Amino acid sequence: MAPNRYIPSSSAAVRSEPAVGAAPPGRFYGDPHQFDPSFRGPVPRRSCTDVLCCLIFIIVILSYITLGIVAWLHGDPRKVLHPMDSYGQFCGQKGTLNAKKSVLFYFNILKCANPAILINLQCPTTQMCVSECPDRFATYTEMQLQHRLSATYWQYYRRFCKPGFNNPDKPVSQVLRDEDCPSMIVPSRPFLQRCLPDLITLNGTVTVANRTRFTDALETVRSVTELQDATKSITGLVDTKELAWKIVEDYNKSWKWILIGLLISLAVSLVFILLLRFTAGLLLWATLAAVLLLLSYGMWYCSLELSQLRHTPGSDVALVEVGLQTDLHVYLQLRQTWMVLLASLGVTEASILLMLIFLRRRVKVAIALLREASKAIGHMMSTLVYPIFTFLLLTLCFSYWAVTAVYLASSGEAVYKVMSPDVNCPYTNSTCVPQNFSLSNVSRTESCLGSQCLFAFYGGETFYHHHLFLLQLSNLLIFLWMVNFCLALEQCTLAGTFASYYWARRKPQDVPPCPLFSSFSRAIRYHTGSLAFGALVLSVAQFVRIVLEYLEQKLKGVDNSLSRFLLCCLRCCFWCLEKFIRYMNRNAYIMVAIYGKNFCTSAREAFLLLMRNVVRVAVLDRVTDFLLFLGKVLIAGGVGLIAFLFFSRKIPVIQEEAPNLNYYWVPLLTVVGGAYLIAHCFFSVYATCVDTFFLCFCDDLERNDGSSEKPFLMSPELHTILGKSSESS
Repeated sequence: MAPNRYIPSSSAAVRSEPAVGAAPPGRFYGDPHQFDPSFRGPVPRRSCTDVLCCLIFIIVILSYITLGIVAWLHGDPRKVLHPMDSYGQFCGQKGTLNAKKSVLFYFNILKCANPAILINLQCPTTQMCVSECPDRFATYTEMQLQHRLSATYWQYYRRFCKPGFNNPDKPVSQVLRDEDCPSMIVPSRPFLQRCLPDLITLNGTVTVANRTRFTDALETVRSVTELQDATKSITGLVDTKELAWKIVEDYNKSWKWILIGLLISLAVSLVFILLLRFTAGLLLWATLAAVLLLLSYGMWYCSLELSQLRHTPGSDVALVEVGLQTDLHVYLQLRQTWMVLLASLGVTEASILLMLIFLRRRVKVAIALLREASKAIGHMMSTLVYPIFTFLLLTLCFSYWAVTAVYLASSGEAVYKVMSPDVNCPYTNSTCVPQNFSLSNVSRTESCLGSQCLFAFYGGETFYHHHLFLLQLSNLLIFLWMVNFCLALEQCTLAGTFASYYWARRKPQDVPPCPLFSSFSRAIRYHTGSLAFGALVLSVAQFVRIVLEYLEQKLKGVDNSLSRFLLCCLRCCFWCLEKFIRYMNRNAYIMVAIYGKNFCTSAREAFLLLMRNVVRVAVLDRVTDFLLFLGKVLIAGGVGLIAFLFFSRKIPVIQEEAPNLNYYWVPLLTVVGGAYLIAHCFFSVYATCVDTFFLCFCDDLERNDGSSEKPFLMSPELHTILGKSSESS
């Protein structure tokens, strides 16, 4: 059988083809690739690349495993999940005196400057486990006055004192010095098993039990603002713990239906892929039409709801005034909600229509490219299964990072410090052991009389404890590196697979057996260092951007316009840098898979090849990705619509089967997000195939001229598509 080579009818026209849509070769863009009769696609004979980076990557992985083991040995997740009192006992722990005391109470909540300190149990005040939070205002002085009339006042107040203390007549100054009882108690409610002030907004004013001011045991006037500052990032959250339990309950009731929805999205994605194999053009145009119809229906529905609410009392309230609500029906009763949705849908539909009008030729090119990609994937269906392997790797990386982060956060040991009422005590702020404190020299020192050994913070004096913050940053950076390496491995493996199909003389007869496994083996055996190198460059850019995001959050309350402006500029620059690195990495991995060179050389050759074909790159632009994105949206939106009708009991046939939920949006968002991710896994294969074919096409035009001696290896359709599109550009 003769080789299936494409030879144009006019050799003269073909010889001039590289000049069409390509930048002229020169010192800026390098020289075009020359004809090589022995070149048959991915180079079989290759050597290991970026060996030094490979060794560093292996050392980092081993160090990461070691870090996880050390964190597991030192950490205790109970410190994050359960609060601990000043004596090192967990609140609510079975088999202890605190078994029925599950909430942590702070003697002086005003010493807790921010909520992060509360959650990490590092608030510098005595902490006791209690069975319930206080529900009234009271000071120790008021209690002593009321105690003379009735003993019930002391019985209530002593719940929040140290165990064993039963002397209500002890002077206030001594009680506060010895920290036997809190100087005051305020109405509180449990949040994350900690008693926090019950702050309520009335007519725009933050109050506690309808008060804005109160006095402590020393007759010092305090304001609610001080309590609000101590819990400023928590005041906006209402019944968060109850919300979490309701969400868990909804998942418990609807997990079977969520699984069914994800299976439906999987089946729809597979059917979409199969239809794309045979009717790519018709299916993609139908997808565009379906998305436009869905948007039009959404606009009509929003207009209908808006007209019905026009004369409804209370529907003119602004979204800002409503704030955060867990019940979505509250937002659906507001006109502003439907106006925002209507405007968003209108802008989206107008953008798609403008794209179809002004970029219709590019849309045709993108559809034809996807048709060619469908042929390749149809002969190598195993490529559609590979994203599942990547998903498992990413799940492993995320799980390891999360567990390590929790154990690192809980690695600190309880550190106790000497607290003395006399500033001349030489042992003040020195570490101590509560169990042996009464027998130590501190209590016998004259200037340290009345000193106590109190809990100060969680930490330690070892090198490990002093550098926990740096270890958390390292955990984050290595996590990003691992994730980007897994994605790089997928891109390189798929690129090598599709390149072997493109450069085959006869398709699919000359495609090597098991192309996916062969490409994966080459990537792991020879190019682990190159993939790790590219992943590291991208990870560093992402890490810096995350740090900048963190700093911006910290500076939100600071009145420094210059610093915020600089941070905004830096974030924008690193966002653009990350996108550019991601784009260059993807093309560099394709060159690594084909030629087997190191990362820097492959990135340089990919960049020069793209610049020599800059017009064709402009032709492709992001139209192909946009079409695939519409396919993902169609699948996720279609499955989400069915899920919405089911969970909101609007399908009469199966209305009784729908579970009774607190919030139907919990399973709905889960199904929509999961459907989009499933569709993304399949469509990412198409995106990689299109990118690989495009680089191979540009390389094919430079190596060959279409003559019988140097025939093109591209299909006639691909040559016609990109050739004509370049001329029209």
